[in-house]
Amino acid sequence: MRTAAALAAGLALTVGAAAPGQAAGSGTASDGARAQPSCDTPAAGGASPAAAATASDAPPALAPAGTGTAAQKISYGVDSQLPIGLWSSSNVTLRTPVTKGTVRLDVSSRGFSTASLVVQRYDTGTRRWVDLDVKPGSGSWPTRGVFTFPVTAKGADARHPHTVALRLQDLDRPGTLTVAASVDDGRGHTYRAPARSTTATRPEVTVGGWQRSTTLERGGASRALTVTVKNTTNRAYPALRTSYFAYGAGTSHALTPKDLKLRQYRPGAGWAEVPLVAGGCDPGMSATLRPAATGALAPGATAVYRLTVGVNRSAPHEVTHADAGVSVGNGDMTFFSRELPFAIKGQKRGR
Repeated sequence: MRTAAALAAGLALTVGAAAPGQAAGSGTASDGARAQPSCDTPAAGGASPAAAATASDAPPALAPAGTGTAAQKISYGVDSQLPIGLWSSSNVTLRTPVTKGTVRLDVSSRGFSTASLVVQRYDTGTRRWVDLDVKPGSGSWPTRGVFTFPVTAKGADARHPHTVALRLQDLDRPGTLTVAASVDDGRGHTYRAPARSTTATRPEVTVGGWQRSTTLERGGASRALTVTVKNTTNRAYPALRTSYFAYGAGTSHALTPKDLKLRQYRPGAGWAEVPLVAGGCDPGMSATLRPAATGALAPGATAVYRLTVGVNRSAPHEVTHADAGVSVGNGDMTFFSRELPFAIKGQKRGR
């Protein structure tokens, strides 16, 4: 329980407020995609993604597949993948007149809860992204949800289809998502589109060189570890962010940034110390690692972070264990975390 709580607190240190048009969320204890904010950081996900969107946000390219045929009154399209931490394109196309109608998206998921799914439509009038009305799954139906939005398309027909741009984002874990779209045309008719499925994905992250039984000595040698991020999705990750965090406390003293030494190796630059920053209301600390890739991480590309962690002689002698770990995300959205605890032994402070 202590490790899980410390991990959640550490993740909160590394997750800030949601960036414009980018949702952040709450999270899981290990190897999850999100983290709850702590009192020393802005509330991640405190405002809706729509509230964070700006008027300059342009609509995404409409999904090229699944937009239907001329015979279909309504059709639905969605990207083949939903990479976690990125918005993915979707759309609803109408080929029948609709007056003050309602589009309904019945979603079902496998591998994650529909409560972690964000769906928005692009309002061409205000040029802003708007959250859809939602009834997320919960209780005995966590993998069922309903998203709706009003629509008017008086002149829509087979020759003049009316398309509404949508975008989706999974804030939790990998899995599959199926969407069944329908429209109430406001005149007593309901039309349904063929269901479409997509896959929520994330880059593959591996951590090597660190054991759960790792022990570090005060003033002794540092231990090495490697974090490898391979983009196994079909989209580039433009703002890859990797962080390290640690927490250790005794009965009256706790570890502070001066007690640990974190170093990172970068080709062409060699080894350099990475400053750890203390939390405001929690004795934890964290550091954002220097980029291991130039620019966006393209599909199939790999970013490698080589680190060493050591304990300085200043570490309080009563602290004999530290809960630590790494997190990886896109911007402020964390999609991976791993616990990397270690024991502390050796010389007492002042010797």
